Amino acid sequence: MKPGFRIYTKVNRPPSVLVEKFNHIPVANIADNMGRISCVDTGIKPFNRVKMAGPAITVKAPVGDNLMFHKALDMAQKGDIIVVDGEGSMNHSLTGEVMMRYAMSKGIKGFVVDGCIRDVEAVKELEFGVYARGVQPKGPYKNGPGEINVPVSIGGQVVNPGDILVCDMDGIVVIKPDDALFLLERSLKHNQIEEEYMDLIEKGIWDRSWVDQELENKGCEIIEDFAYKS
Repeated sequence: MKPGFRIYTKVNRPPSVLVEKFNHIPVANIADNMGRISCVDTGIKPFNRVKMAGPAITVKAPVGDNLMFHKALDMAQKGDIIVVDGEGSMNHSLTGEVMMRYAMSKGIKGFVVDGCIRDVEAVKELEFGVYARGVQPKGPYKNGPGEINVPVSIGGQVVNPGDILVCDMDGIVVIKPDDALFLLERSLKHNQIEEEYMDLIEKGIWDRSWVDQELENKGCEIIEDFAYKS
């Protein structure tokens, strides 16, 4: 064993049929059914409008170094998302258009980088998901060390290899494979309820009585006989 400089080649990926079903569910609806504690920090933002869902291939990289990122790029399979723990460093970019286009050629879904990217004008036009903390034209080193397919920290969330990431313009949610079937069912129901709300709003008959009921239940004082004066 060589802690800090090692690669695990095997990943327990969830079934692709299951993962693909999350592609059409908003991240917000999934998160609402996970106690609202499983989203990546908003400091990691989308750099185009590509939504994606896929199992994580994880990389723990030294600050400003992408040697292990390149190795993960060669190891990743069609449908994977490469997740890079760059320690949030803003000093060097860890990837750019060349690596992204190679990933696209392999059918990789996208990158999630807790660090910087570059070539953002090109990224806007790619059909490839790119989520990162920032932009930095200064490129990376390739010295190592680093680790692949170990638990990493991305924007305040622990991501294990094989975890399902769902990413859209609102952000990123991390799903443990054992929770996926339950969350899929709950999130689809959530979608249906929201569609019903939209229909009621359009018809002008959305019942809002629950708001006052909640305020009453929580003991809110409502004062109607005079206006507030400072």
